[in-house]
Amino acid sequence: MNIVTLDFETYYAQNFSLTKLTTEEYIRSHQFQVIGVAVKVNDGETIWASGGREVKLLLETIDWSDAMVLCHNTLFDGAILSFRYDIVPAVYLDTLSMARAIHGVDAGGSLKVLAERYNIGVKGEEVIEAKGKRLEDFDPKDLKQYGEYCKNDVKLTYDLFNILAKDFPFNELKLIDMTIRMFTQPKLEVDDAMLVERLEEVQEEKTQLLQSLMVKLNCDNEEDVRKKLASNPQFAGVLLEFGVEPPMKESKATGKQTYALAKNDEGFIELTEHEDPFIQMLCAVRLGTKSTIEESRIQRFLSIGSRNKGKLPIPLKYYGAHTGRWAGSDKVNFQNLPSRDKKKKALKNAVVAPEGYQVINCDSSQIEARVLVWLAGQDEVIKQFANGDDVYSVFASKVYDRPITKKDPVERFVGKTCVLGLGYGTGWAKLQHTLKTQPPSAVLTEDECRNLVDIYRELNDKVIELWAECDSVLGDLADWPPNKKPYWLGKNNCLFVTPKGIRLPNGLYITYPQLHWDTSETRGKYKYKSRKGTVSIWGGSVVENVVQALARIIVGEQMIKVNDIYPVVLTVHDAAVCVVPTDVASSALESIMSIMSEPPEWGKDLPISCEGKYAPSYGEC
Repeated sequence: MNIVTLDFETYYAQNFSLTKLTTEEYIRSHQFQVIGVAVKVNDGETIWASGGREVKLLLETIDWSDAMVLCHNTLFDGAILSFRYDIVPAVYLDTLSMARAIHGVDAGGSLKVLAERYNIGVKGEEVIEAKGKRLEDFDPKDLKQYGEYCKNDVKLTYDLFNILAKDFPFNELKLIDMTIRMFTQPKLEVDDAMLVERLEEVQEEKTQLLQSLMVKLNCDNEEDVRKKLASNPQFAGVLLEFGVEPPMKESKATGKQTYALAKNDEGFIELTEHEDPFIQMLCAVRLGTKSTIEESRIQRFLSIGSRNKGKLPIPLKYYGAHTGRWAGSDKVNFQNLPSRDKKKKALKNAVVAPEGYQVINCDSSQIEARVLVWLAGQDEVIKQFANGDDVYSVFASKVYDRPITKKDPVERFVGKTCVLGLGYGTGWAKLQHTLKTQPPSAVLTEDECRNLVDIYRELNDKVIELWAECDSVLGDLADWPPNKKPYWLGKNNCLFVTPKGIRLPNGLYITYPQLHWDTSETRGKYKYKSRKGTVSIWGGSVVENVVQALARIIVGEQMIKVNDIYPVVLTVHDAAVCVVPTDVASSALESIMSIMSEPPEWGKDLPISCEGKYAPSYGEC
């Protein structure tokens, strides 16, 4: 199969670029224009074509059924091929995705940075001079120079791929292809009628909520409300009145706790996506915006559907997190769609299969909890999972000293929260906050939460030992001792600690750039450089990282097997979503669940299970 390396140069301007628009929105726009394309087949000569007819003729010379398209950010160039030229290659390759997996999400992934890292050449800057210029604005000399710039990008991409591909896991290449195909070959559709109906409801609810807010704050208009909510203490007070704990953060200036209510604070961002529309409205008014997050999302889905004949391209970022998990991309976060009640679940319900098809959603059950106890060697809990016991109820029964079942929703919720959270070292305060703020909600005292932490740690002593083991790993990674040999981490020999980082079963690594022991604070801490700046880390955090990475590898390997039978059109957390013909939906679900119940080759005794369902919409299943 031929490797076809290509790079499109397209019109962009101050208000028309990928910084202003999503990839899909940009490519589908009436303003979009291809200036030219450079194409290289295998290690042959790179050819530049410019102008609609010349570009089309060049692309027609290639047998795409026997082509692996290679780009740096193939989500973009591959979408141009698909959306604008109706071209879908046999395979998608992407050096940006590969670099993200190899160097981590915190390292620079631009072609310029990577070319410098590997000393393979210098990326030009002609693209800067092309800003605001359409094809007809170029004179022959400038267009030729732009073509040379584009051809150089193709050469850098091809050379970079040959370096990155040497030790890159083949399965991960399959996952990259699968991820790009979710966007370039969308199978799911948008039920616009359902969304229009929900949008009208949201707008009416917003009007009523705003009126209630004006009365509550004794204001005459929305602007007066915004002024009152601009004060952190007042905004926090309103949140408390409605039963919502204001998010907090450590002040960089004083080191003390302060409100995390700035627009870029993670805590505040979570509030903008709160389940209660009233809280969303509070945030929207505080920011001076006119739309809640749900309203904006509905309008965005409607726009996407209208531009794509009802189809819904899924933009996911391969290796979007430190642990390899996928992340939302292009302002459309499919990893975080509302899913509680029927109304708030409108977005999920509006994601539907084409006529004559069904959506299958198969979710790996408690995958992180299972991997954690397996990695730690917590044999009693491993047996509970293997026997099909309800582990959340088992733990809750020990807490409440009486049998707890699914008929005891609050008590089981306490057990579930402890099992899923305390394995990574969560303290009593965070546990108390989570129990109080997550449905069905349990209000516990400090002493009760401290007791929960103590019970968990007493019953899961091997997990606690794994934290300590990972603390020791951090010491080695920060300053690898002379003559020390690499060694296995945890039980079952699936994680290998080396001077480079923690090697995963798929051959990739978890790394902590610039890891060091910091004594600048009262208590010393290990810290490393991340995209959020310098952050602290300890053994429990490492356990969380490796467990999530292993869970992601398991689900990824399962998705590859599923994709060989039925195309995987979406993945959310630990779930695979497929679209299948209605007449085979039952047997397809059975086959997919069978695959997603298989343990990995490197963990044959890991008790894996899954849940699955099919329905006409994603929300229903």
